[in-house]
Amino acid sequence: MTEEFNAERSRGSSNNFRTLQITPLDEEDQEEAQIDNSGDVDSYDDDEEEEEDEDKEPVGLGVLEKPEYSWSLQRELFPSKAGGTPAWLDPVNLPTGRSCLCDFCIKPLQFMLQVYAPLTEKDSTFHRTLFIFMCTSMSCLLKDQHEQWKRNQDKSSRSVKVFRCQLPRYNSFYSSEPPKNNGKDKPSSAGAVLCGWCGTWRGDKVCGSCRRVHYCSENHQAVHWKSGHKRCCLPSSISQDASEPSNNRTLRKVQEVASNGLWPEYEIAITDECEDKVSDDNGQVNSLISSSRVDESIEALMDSFGGEDDKKSWASFQERISRTPEQVLRYYRDAGAKPLWPTSSGQPSKADIPKCTYCGGRRTFEFQVLPQILYYFGVENDAHSLDWATIAVYTCESSCDGNVAYKEEFAWVQIASQYSTTQR
Repeated sequence: MTEEFNAERSRGSSNNFRTLQITPLDEEDQEEAQIDNSGDVDSYDDDEEEEEDEDKEPVGLGVLEKPEYSWSLQRELFPSKAGGTPAWLDPVNLPTGRSCLCDFCIKPLQFMLQVYAPLTEKDSTFHRTLFIFMCTSMSCLLKDQHEQWKRNQDKSSRSVKVFRCQLPRYNSFYSSEPPKNNGKDKPSSAGAVLCGWCGTWRGDKVCGSCRRVHYCSENHQAVHWKSGHKRCCLPSSISQDASEPSNNRTLRKVQEVASNGLWPEYEIAITDECEDKVSDDNGQVNSLISSSRVDESIEALMDSFGGEDDKKSWASFQERISRTPEQVLRYYRDAGAKPLWPTSSGQPSKADIPKCTYCGGRRTFEFQVLPQILYYFGVENDAHSLDWATIAVYTCESSCDGNVAYKEEFAWVQIASQYSTTQR
């Protein structure tokens, strides 16, 4: 049945349902040692056996595309997407409390992207999605990078958070049959009422005057009020038509987002990395990022690196990325996989990757996010804007089950050295 479902997804009109490709690294990457913060060499994957080249599958590259239809990124279609609001897999049991907040500024985190990455080895991972949220403050991200080096902490403070959610084929939220991808697919049940400002987190608080708009936090309630809600806040006595079914009101309310500060919404289409592909014009063919801007960014980054090892790593990284310069995500979940690091400094050792909080098992690398995504999000290119070299996501090797619907995983942030002089 699982095979039939996945086969049906692959024949759909969208790339949303394509099972992501997984691969070990190239032999030359497997041989590279990682360096921890103290300078000691500690290869994260030195105990893994290399597979033969012919057994390796290509890296899955995520590129951003505008969705073909308005309904393409709904949660019942199990999308991979970036920007906008999350398409929660479990729409009811959402993360709560401090999990939704930046641990430094205590403001709600903004949705960056989600990756639909089901695993076939067990029934509980028939549907499986990973979500990334982050604070939009570069100051908080720099604190996050410093915090991640602290080992043996019960709970570290973070501004980048990753959540894993998984469901069996037979669940209370979706049909067990493959989606038809024709605009008529519907979820089996409504989800939780979400924040009327960000449309992201559960709206556990309500406007005390109109009692119609829900909020995830006092912060978003205050921002919405100042942004215009005080001019249209009306008593509940003239709220929506009572004849409208409550389920319809709930589903419609989920779509209403007052904030205009969310990142633009895209579908993430997954393509295979071709090892022998080299684009013309220095890798800028078919890229939405202008070659002049990329050339300036590369030159600025190269100038910011203090050591030859960093410069060599960046040159190797850029050569690999230039084969598909529009990529924003690299996915290759495998026991022997590790990220394509832009710089030699700032890489984690084994001890820097914490064990799974829920089962105590090992976390392994699954995918990384590249800073090119910030161009598509329209983030300003200045010294104080949000920026990073790469964000590497590590998840529970066994993708463990449990009572928590959204299990928090681990993101390692690598920021280019001498950040203050670095421009994207």
